[in-house]
Amino acid sequence: MSDQSLAPTPDDLARAREVLARVEASYAAKVVGQEHLRTSLLVALITGGHVLLESVPGLAKTTAAQTLADTVQASFRRIQCTPDLMPSDITGTQIYDASTGSFRTILGPVHANFVLLDEINRSSAKTQSAMLEAMQERQTTIGGEVHHLPRPFLVIATQNPIEQEGTYELPEAQLDRFLLKEIVTYPSPQEEMEVLDRIDSGALDPDNHVGRAATIEDIEHLQRVARGVHVSPAIRNYIVGITYVTRNPAAYIGEEQARYIRYGASPRASIAFLQASRARALLNGRSHVLPEDIRALRHLVLRHRVLLTFEAEADGVRSEELIDRIFDAVPTP
Repeated sequence: MSDQSLAPTPDDLARAREVLARVEASYAAKVVGQEHLRTSLLVALITGGHVLLESVPGLAKTTAAQTLADTVQASFRRIQCTPDLMPSDITGTQIYDASTGSFRTILGPVHANFVLLDEINRSSAKTQSAMLEAMQERQTTIGGEVHHLPRPFLVIATQNPIEQEGTYELPEAQLDRFLLKEIVTYPSPQEEMEVLDRIDSGALDPDNHVGRAATIEDIEHLQRVARGVHVSPAIRNYIVGITYVTRNPAAYIGEEQARYIRYGASPRASIAFLQASRARALLNGRSHVLPEDIRALRHLVLRHRVLLTFEAEADGVRSEELIDRIFDAVPTP
């Protein structure tokens, strides 16, 4: 449980609101719409988690990641995943320096505050696994030497759901390390008109980067404040009850629906709910978590952790439908 001494003061909350307002305004100047994507990225930034984005091409995923990095003047690297990408292309390697007669370490692009893994499912299983240590331990090992990653460290991985040829499905262990999975949808007609207007005005020129709206110290402050956001015992029981039902669904949602669930969520789901709900409460200016925070995060936290059977795919059953049934079966505190 959070230490009560960490409970945010009114001044802490006021500063957090000011920082978040600046970051959101800077983000909105470059990215049109995509409010759900913005919220997911901010929740991940505040919690120190990672985000998996799924969408067709052209929906501003790269722009969103680059813009968020620019707003906090953080380092940003984009890695285009391909089948021939090697683990050392991500983490780094050692090369022999003839002038000194020794090996020299070259750090890979993962050593940045924001790392965009574009089309992660196009890289091989070996390369995907190279990211596990970085995402979980916040470090890489090159030639037996450990190199710590900068903080904050946020991995934003994307995958395209409509082009499966030449792709490698992400293993469950990799999926579970993403705090959230966001499905990025098409913009509304009004938002798309706004994109065209901004293109004409030059506001969306790739060379035009947004100005700094916050510092690394501001982000660290947000993370400290979020850790002190109060989560009551009733909310904690609610979280644990939800993850329990995903593992034992038959008694709660019936055998007919439960047969579509192959595996339920791991304890990382409960941790994700705890951390992400605190961040969402802070985004809404609160020092305590409400049940509505948990419910609002249900698809983001569980859609990649509640694994479905082949029968579910054949019958056109989506994980979101089963997640909604699970939530309906658990009493709201």
